[in-house]
Amino acid sequence: MSLCVSCGAAGLSDADAMIATLSAAFANDPAISWIIPDAAERAVRLPKMFAVIVQQDMNAGEAICSEGHEVVTLWRAPGQASAGLLETARALPAFAGALGPNLMRGLAVSKAIEAHHPKALRFSYLHYASVIPAEQGKGWGGRAIRHGLERASALQLPTYLETATPENVGLYQSLGFVIASEWDVPRGGPHFWSMLHPPKS
Repeated sequence: MSLCVSCGAAGLSDADAMIATLSAAFANDPAISWIIPDAAERAVRLPKMFAVIVQQDMNAGEAICSEGHEVVTLWRAPGQASAGLLETARALPAFAGALGPNLMRGLAVSKAIEAHHPKALRFSYLHYASVIPAEQGKGWGGRAIRHGLERASALQLPTYLETATPENVGLYQSLGFVIASEWDVPRGGPHFWSMLHPPKS
């Protein structure tokens, strides 16, 4: 289970493989299923959506992946968790094309997520963690996340994430995360757990 860390433009050489893993892993994610309710449409739109996200996250942080991309985790650097106005403006046309008529739901989830980011706290942000379905339950996710936690701890930084998948809460707790808050996206949106992992001493 060897892992590699990629960042910036150089890391985008693996973009297609990362997009494929993310799209497969999040096909039935509660938040994304709320954004794009139709499963067939979701299968078409997810690779387009993740193409935008991978580009953004690699520019603002790094990816920790296995060599075969069984696992892909996207990490935004401290101070880069929330997309600024310029990043948002640049990405909006691509997101509109990716999400189509589901854009407003996507923006509602994004706005709610950013509103719940910890204030006045510098942290490493685990934006996405994904394992292809055939490899789930084999330890890929835990190993990649622990590697990211070690990198954050070396900087004496906590790690933050949010999840809309109830089954993931226990997994993250087993890795040392604690629930910071629970909240719902307005107007019938998905339920989220915000979680923090303190830096290791």
